[in-house]
Amino acid sequence: MSIVVERTGRAETPATNAATPRGRLEVRSVSKAFTVNGAPIAALDNVSLDVAPGEFVALLGPSGCGKSTLLRLISGLDHDYDGTIVQDDEAVTGTSLERGIVFQEPRLFPWATVRQNIALGLKNAPISEAEKREAVAAHISLVGLDGFAEAYPHQLSGGMAQRAAIARGLINRPRLLLLDEPFGALDALTRARLQNELQRIWAQEKITMILVTHDVEEAVFLGDRVVVLAPRPGRISRSFDVVADRPRERSDDRLIRLRDEVLRTLEQDDGDPAAGHDGGSDA
Repeated sequence: MSIVVERTGRAETPATNAATPRGRLEVRSVSKAFTVNGAPIAALDNVSLDVAPGEFVALLGPSGCGKSTLLRLISGLDHDYDGTIVQDDEAVTGTSLERGIVFQEPRLFPWATVRQNIALGLKNAPISEAEKREAVAAHISLVGLDGFAEAYPHQLSGGMAQRAAIARGLINRPRLLLLDEPFGALDALTRARLQNELQRIWAQEKITMILVTHDVEEAVFLGDRVVVLAPRPGRISRSFDVVADRPRERSDDRLIRLRDEVLRTLEQDDGDPAAGHDGGSDA
C-alpha cells in the first residue's frame, strides 16, 4: 500500500523536496558524560557524523555504546553535551517537528485511542479534517492495526502498541526520522513486514532516517550505511557502505557478506580491553 502525506505550512510536498533536499545532519566532535555516584562516566567521546539528505543510516553496536544517547542528542531531547549538532544549517537546541522520533517503548497516551494517538501528529497541520482522517486511516492500515482504531493502549499487545507509535512517528513526515529499536517488540513476521514497508516508504519519499539497532541483519538490510559504535565511551569504530540494490532481498549475497564483515568488527570491538563493555542498558 502506498502512503503519501503532503506536508504543509513551512514544509514542501515530496516533489518540492526532491528539488530542494532537506534533512542534512552534521554531528561534530560530540561528547557526553553522565554523573553516577558523584563521578563522571563518559557515554560518548568525540563522535562526528555526516548524514546526507535522504540517506538511511543504521547505528549499530552493543549495549552501552551510546547509540540511544546519540539519538536523544540529535532529537534535541538532551542538550547537555560538548560539540555541535546541526540540521539543515540550524543548530539543534531543542525538539522540532522537523525531527520525528520513535522510541523503544510506544509511549502512547493511555487516555487516547489508537486513532487519536496517531492523529496527534497532525494536530496543527493546516489540512482539512477529512484529509487528516484519511491519513490516519491509511497509517493504521500501514502498520497492520485495522480493526483496532478505537482500541486504547491497555487493550493492545506490546507489539501492537509499538506499531501505533511507528505510525505516529511517520504521519507528520518529518525531514529527519529517528528510530530507536522500533521493531524490537514485534514478532518476526510483523518485523519483516514493517522493515519492508519502511524501506519502500524511504525509497519513495527520501526522508532522512537514522535507525538505532542491535540487529546486524536489520542494519544491513535497511541502511545505506552502517555505522558501528564501540563502547565505552561510545565512539565510531567503522562505517560500512551498503551497495546492494533496492528494493533489497534478504538472500542477497552482498548483504550476507556485509553482515559477516560487520559481525567480525563487532567481535573485534568486544574483545578490545580498551573499549570495555557491560551487559546493562544502552547509555
